[in-house]
Amino acid sequence: MNIKAPKGTKDIVPSEINDWYNIENAAKEVFTKADFKEIRTPIFEDTALFERGVGDTTDIVNKEMYTFIKSDRSLTLRPENTAGVVRAYLEHNMFRESAPVKLWYKGPMFRYERPQAGRQRQFHQVGVEMFGIQDASADAECIMLAVDFLNKLGLNDLTVEINSLGCNVCRKEYKERLKDAIAPFLDGLCDDCKSRYEKNPLRILDCKNEECNKLFDKYNLKESVSGIKLCDECSSHYEKLKKYLNELNIKYEENTFLVRGLDYYTKTVFEIKSNSLGSQNAVCGGGRYDGLVETLGGPHTPAVGFAMGMERLKALLPSIEADKITFFVVSDNQLEAVKLTSKLRHKGYSCEYDYNSRKFAKQIEKASKTAKYAVIIGEDEIKNNYYTVKNLSDSTQEKMSFDELCML
Repeated sequence: MNIKAPKGTKDIVPSEINDWYNIENAAKEVFTKADFKEIRTPIFEDTALFERGVGDTTDIVNKEMYTFIKSDRSLTLRPENTAGVVRAYLEHNMFRESAPVKLWYKGPMFRYERPQAGRQRQFHQVGVEMFGIQDASADAECIMLAVDFLNKLGLNDLTVEINSLGCNVCRKEYKERLKDAIAPFLDGLCDDCKSRYEKNPLRILDCKNEECNKLFDKYNLKESVSGIKLCDECSSHYEKLKKYLNELNIKYEENTFLVRGLDYYTKTVFEIKSNSLGSQNAVCGGGRYDGLVETLGGPHTPAVGFAMGMERLKALLPSIEADKITFFVVSDNQLEAVKLTSKLRHKGYSCEYDYNSRKFAKQIEKASKTAKYAVIIGEDEIKNNYYTVKNLSDSTQEKMSFDELCML
């Protein structure tokens, strides 16, 4: 029986694990310095959480969720983590804490979609959520944090795009203009766009269907509807954001048709793109979602956050070699090899020995591939109570006591 990993999933094997540690450790360092605390939520949640939180006009809810029934309860593998973090924020009464409440996370997400470069059905995200701050400084902090994290990884060829979706009042008039502009060619659009036309016409702008985009260009859709006309409050918020970004020396571009793929966004939305990934070049997406906490049963709470796909980040970074252990014990006396290995491990060193007690040449060969030092225990070493230590990087060797060995 030839059983393989399901389509759209990949094993993370030991030769790759340092690449993942690199991303995770950078996230922990950068986010912790900004006083974000790590949170770990369940991999599956009540299906209603995503239906209410993510939105029933999104592809995620309509097409991509892995949902199953257990004991008459509908459960879903998380397709994104913002809704789960908000659920935890409410369940654990974090809204009673003094604002801001700043959380970060990492872990696997699940969406049923066509696998492609940097996108899998089980994929991994790292992200942050910040609750309780209405001012645009929170939005600026999230964008700054995302840029700092990417720079920490060595990614500097970035484009930051921003937009404001305004509030429900701002969007109402824009949605009507959008529907009027789309009506003449609505019949030619895909079924998803036709459905969105009534439920949430803004989402039409996020359509990836090639034929739809040809019609958008043919009818000059984006030029004809221009951008959202923001109310005074939303306009002030957006202008403040740009002022903060300017003061932080974060270069950005305004994209009045950036809408993101989730229904809960309000006011600020942003994407960070890498110029090294081709057409699928977005490495970070986020924005403000001031109504989501309330939608899920909590008090009105302003919030903002972002998420990044770790597979895409990994694709942009050079591979890191697997770590070598410190010591490999080479001996034909298995008891002595086991004893020294145990002593070195208890001293805090990584150490291994040859379980098959093969010839010295074979053991040295294995040691040279996996360790920094070979510690040789032969008859003379046992008789005279010392170890012969070979530096495997330059082949020099010397006699050492156990205490000297522990000083390497």
